Amino acid sequence: MIHVYLDDLRPCPSGFTLAKDVNECVLLLEEFEVDILSLDHDLGWTSAQTGMDVVLWLLHKQKFPRTIYIHTSSRAACTAMYQMLYTAKPEGTSVYPNRIPDELLIQIAQGTYPKEAQ
Repeated sequence: MIHVYLDDLRPCPSGFTLAKDVNECVLLLEEFEVDILSLDHDLGWTSAQTGMDVVLWLLHKQKFPRTIYIHTSSRAACTAMYQMLYTAKPEGTSVYPNRIPDELLIQIAQGTYPKEAQ
């Protein structure tokens, strides 16, 4: 089980696999069981795709990670992504309209994130 961080600019947190674009993120979602997914919306000046494309893929495929965070700085995009995910998520999936809490990032980086959560 892996954790995936979709972002074109921010540094990838320790313990996460970086996806710099929608295609990389979807490939990871297809190939691996994803525990935590953290989504950015805007993915570069030249990219026509956004984090919303990953949200639409999740909804279409009905393949949800256990936990989804939306760390985009675009408030409007965060709200739209959150609302779509929250209304469609299956039982057992949590969605948060904010970045991953520091305490959780530290646990993952130190390898003390509870195994039963994974």
